[in-house]
Amino acid sequence: MPMASNISTVAVIGAGQMGSGIAQAVAKHGYQVLVYDVAENRVSESVEGGARYFSRQAQTGKMSESEAQGAVSRIRGAFALSDLADADLVIEAVSENEALKTTVFRDISKVLKPQAILATNTSSLSITRLAASTDRPDRFLGVHFMNPVPVMKLVELVRGIGTSQETFAAAKDFAVSIGKSVTVSEDFPAFIVNRILIPMINEAIYTLYEGVGNVEAIDTGMKLGANHPMGPLELADFIGLDTCLSIMQVLHEGLADSKYRPCPLLVKYVEAGWLGRKAGRGFYDYRCDPPRPTR
Repeated sequence: MPMASNISTVAVIGAGQMGSGIAQAVAKHGYQVLVYDVAENRVSESVEGGARYFSRQAQTGKMSESEAQGAVSRIRGAFALSDLADADLVIEAVSENEALKTTVFRDISKVLKPQAILATNTSSLSITRLAASTDRPDRFLGVHFMNPVPVMKLVELVRGIGTSQETFAAAKDFAVSIGKSVTVSEDFPAFIVNRILIPMINEAIYTLYEGVGNVEAIDTGMKLGANHPMGPLELADFIGLDTCLSIMQVLHEGLADSKYRPCPLLVKYVEAGWLGRKAGRGFYDYRCDPPRPTR
């Protein structure tokens, strides 16, 4: 698949699960990728994780050995924002925290070349408001990948009020060039996918909170009764309960509708640090094999 014109080097800010997945998907399709994080050990872990991912791809016959080696060679670590100065496209993938993202955009704007496109992987926050913290609202937009990025086919593109048509077209060409299907959302809280998905998860947590069913009953009901590949509580653990809570808060505050009130049980789990898989415990205890429901 041809690469997008005017984009050859892509920088990813944030070397967590999402950022690392984005780097892998982008490198696989011929782009040079720079991975940056304030925690230098996470940068190294992300680059090493990419090497392991492509090695598995070659071992299972999904890529040739030479293709895998080429992809590995295209992912490099960056240890200062100034290392990203020559990037044609920068994708921010830090935690779903508006103050943190705003700080990132203000800092990166100082070093980027004028024609570079700046994108956010936010799953819920206002693109227009985030764009206002940059020096290039016309070259800023939301490019929302789904998790896990190398597997999931969808990218949501979200324009801010100032996003130019040229920027949108370039971002769409880029998403298609890395094998993704594109859906376009208007700039409303949580966009399309999470506007529908996260309230469903929140309702599942209310169902647990009110004692309608236990964790196993709720997840089994939705897997076998609605043909969902994962139950909503299992999915919440996979996404991260802190991320689910953050998105519900954005919906509740942004739309001022009581139907988006976060379930008190979700709040309690986050307060306890039971954030799901990444913390070893959420609605399931992942310290057990197989994981055991916690309620």
